[in-house]
Amino acid sequence: MHSLKPLLKKFFTPITILVVPHSKSQPLRLRISFMGILLCFFLCLTGTGYIISIGVDTVEYYVMKKKLSYLAKEFDDLKSTISSLKKADTEFTKLLSLKSRSTILESVDFENTGSLDIESLKKQVNETIQSVSAIRNYISEQKDIYLATPSGWPVNGNISSYFGERIHPVTGEKTMHTGVDIRAPVGSPVHATAPGIVSFSGWTNDSGNIIVVEHGHGFSTAYAHNKKNYVLVGQKVKKGELIANSGSTGITTGPHLHYEVWKNGRQINPALYLKEMQ
Repeated sequence: MHSLKPLLKKFFTPITILVVPHSKSQPLRLRISFMGILLCFFLCLTGTGYIISIGVDTVEYYVMKKKLSYLAKEFDDLKSTISSLKKADTEFTKLLSLKSRSTILESVDFENTGSLDIESLKKQVNETIQSVSAIRNYISEQKDIYLATPSGWPVNGNISSYFGERIHPVTGEKTMHTGVDIRAPVGSPVHATAPGIVSFSGWTNDSGNIIVVEHGHGFSTAYAHNKKNYVLVGQKVKKGELIANSGSTGITTGPHLHYEVWKNGRQINPALYLKEMQ
């Protein structure tokens, strides 16, 4: 106890600090105990440490904020691509529900690494979208071909002469019959078997009143021996639209419609296209 008194006395012994200004004013005397000096030093040290820690936290905050901003942007991009995929999936579900064509999509294989790799995921999603776009373009092209392909009967009746070599009913010579003859009463409605544009509508000596329609993708159809044509060159026609009345104009042995189907400039058997496509 007696040994502590001198130590305490030293701690509380006042110390005079003399501040001498360069001007002519009187020096400033500060009396403070040694304990007070230690306390001020401790407070300054603590304050400095606190300010440094605040500075470090602030820097870390802005670094984290920058990272969060980047991740938010990445997730927004990902959300947009996923939305595009959902839209494409809806379109394909609607198309494939028609069961008119079968299309197989290979799914992307995402490996489970236990963590989310944004860049890898975006790459795989973009590859999937490109595949979806390619398939969409393919289906669009197939749709155009489907619409351009003639289908169904141009007139109600029965086939009296098929496609291929035959003995011509008028000349008696062996010739190539480039279409089918469909027996029908004079005045029967003749309909276009696919949408297209009329490239010829007029008279020839052999075929009488004849109409030729271009459908695209290499397909053309011809309707001959009509009693009357109802369409003009350059006119657009729809599938099933009335284009003529059947007759027996030109070189014939009776009323019928001579129907031809052309593919890339070559006559093909129209009987293959008389059935409606499903």
